[in-house]
Amino acid sequence: MAAYDLFVVGGGINGAGIARDAAGRGLSVMLCEQDDLASHTSSASTKLIHGGLRYLEYREFGLVRKALQEREVLLRAAPHIIGPMRFVMPHDEGQRPAWMIRAGLFLYDHLAVRERLPGSCGVDLRRHPAGHALQPAFVRGFEYSDAWVQDARLVVLNAMDAHERGARIATRTSLVAARRDDEAWSLTLQNQNGGREAVSARMLVNAAGPWVSSLLHGVLRVGSAKAVRLVKGSHIVVRRRFEHPYAYIFQNPDRRIIFAIPFERDYSLIGTTDLDYRGDPAKVAIEPDEVSYLCRMANRYFLEPIRPDEVAWQFSGVRPLLDDDAGEAASVTRDYALELDTARAPLLSVFGGKLTTYRKLAEEVMESVASQLGNSAPPWTADAPLPGGDLPGADIDAFMQCQLQRWPRLPSALIERYARTYGSRMEALLDGVADTADLGDEIIPGLFESEARYLMREEFARTAEDILWRRTKLGLGLADEEVGALQRWIERHRAGLGD
Repeated sequence: MAAYDLFVVGGGINGAGIARDAAGRGLSVMLCEQDDLASHTSSASTKLIHGGLRYLEYREFGLVRKALQEREVLLRAAPHIIGPMRFVMPHDEGQRPAWMIRAGLFLYDHLAVRERLPGSCGVDLRRHPAGHALQPAFVRGFEYSDAWVQDARLVVLNAMDAHERGARIATRTSLVAARRDDEAWSLTLQNQNGGREAVSARMLVNAAGPWVSSLLHGVLRVGSAKAVRLVKGSHIVVRRRFEHPYAYIFQNPDRRIIFAIPFERDYSLIGTTDLDYRGDPAKVAIEPDEVSYLCRMANRYFLEPIRPDEVAWQFSGVRPLLDDDAGEAASVTRDYALELDTARAPLLSVFGGKLTTYRKLAEEVMESVASQLGNSAPPWTADAPLPGGDLPGADIDAFMQCQLQRWPRLPSALIERYARTYGSRMEALLDGVADTADLGDEIIPGLFESEARYLMREEFARTAEDILWRRTKLGLGLADEEVGALQRWIERHRAGLGD
C-alpha cells in the first residue's frame, strides 16, 4: 500500500496549488480528483485575476489588499496565461456617485504596490476607443487595471508542476472510504472504471470546493463549525462586440456588476450572475432567465444589442463561498478560512477562496502542514514560475515575436496560440517540427495530432472535453461531428500513452 505524507482531495485551483507547494517542500504528495482537473468551479470563473474592486464596498480591505498583492505575483509567474487588462467603467447619474468611485479606485491603486500595471483615471467616452461600442448617453467613465487568466490552465499548470516535483496526480479518481487512527489515514480510492486502490497518508487536506462539507460529513465522518454557501455564477459568450483591447465593468440598477471581456480573439465574455444554489454542484447549468438577465444588463450599455439566440457558448459554476450569514449572495465574502482538526491523524479543510488568492491560501495551508508533519522547508512559490512561465522579463509579446521568427513556416495564428497557451513549453510541443506536415494530421480545425498527444501525455487530458474546453478553447464554434472525431482519435491513441 502506497504511503504519503499528504493526501489532497480536490483537483480545483486550491487543491492543485496546495499539492504543488507541498511537493516543492519535499513532502510525498498525492492528489485525487473525481473528474478532470478544473472540471467545476475553477473553469467556470469570469477569467480574471483581480483584487475585486466591488469588495471595497463591503469593506473587505484585507481581502482586496491580499488579492492585489497576489495579482503581481501571478503576472510574473505565468505571463503566457495571465496578462494585464484595462477596464472601462461607464458612468451616469443613476449609479454610485462619481466621488465614491474615484475614492474606491484610489484605494484600489494604493492598497498594494503596483509594479506592472498603470493606475486608474477618468475618461471621456466620446474620445476613448471603448466609447465607440457604447450608447451615446455614456459620455464619462473611469479606467483601471486588472488582469485576465486562462483559469482552467492555471489549475493544470499547478498540477503539472506538482507532478514534476514528485506528486502523484490521480484524475477521475474518487475517495470512497476513509479510516482514521492516531498516526495516519487509511484511504480507499476508486477510479472511473470501478477499480479500487488502498493508500495511506499522515495528513489529509480537504480541498473539495463545493463538496467540502459533504465530504466531511459523509466519507470522512467529521463535524465542522464552518460551512460553505453555494452561489451559482453563469456566463455567456457572444460574437465580439468591440475591436479594441479594453474590457468593461457595468453597474446595474440592482447594484450588481457584470463584466464584458475580450475573449478568444473573436468573442466577448459576459458575466456573472450571483444566485444561491441548493442542487448537485455537478449538475449546475445556466437557466434561460439568467441568459436574458445578462443580455438585458449588457444592452443597457452596448450600442449593438445582444440577443439570447446568438449566444455561442454558455456556462455555469458553483462557487463554494465561506458562509458569513450575508443576506444577498452577491455580498458573501470571497475570503477563505482553514479549519485544522488534530483529534487524531490531522485533517485540514478549506472553506471558500477565490482564484486570485489560491497561492497565498496554499502557503497558509503549508504553515499548518509544517507543524503537523515536521517539515521546515521555507515558502518558495512567490518567486517560482509556473510551467511555461519562465519567459525573459515575463514579456509574452517579445517571446511571441521570437517564436514567429523561429518557426516561419508555421501559421502565425498557430504560433501565437501556442505561445499564449504553453509559453516556453511550446519548445517540447514543436521539437523537431519545421512545418505543419511535421505536426501530424489535423484532427479538427486548429488541433494537430502532436498537440493532442502532448496534452494527453503531459497535461492529464483524457477526453475531447478536456482538450476542447479546459486545456484550450478550441470547442468554440465546433460542430458535433468534429467533437466526435476528436473523441474517436483519443480512444484509438489512449493505449499508446499508457492510459
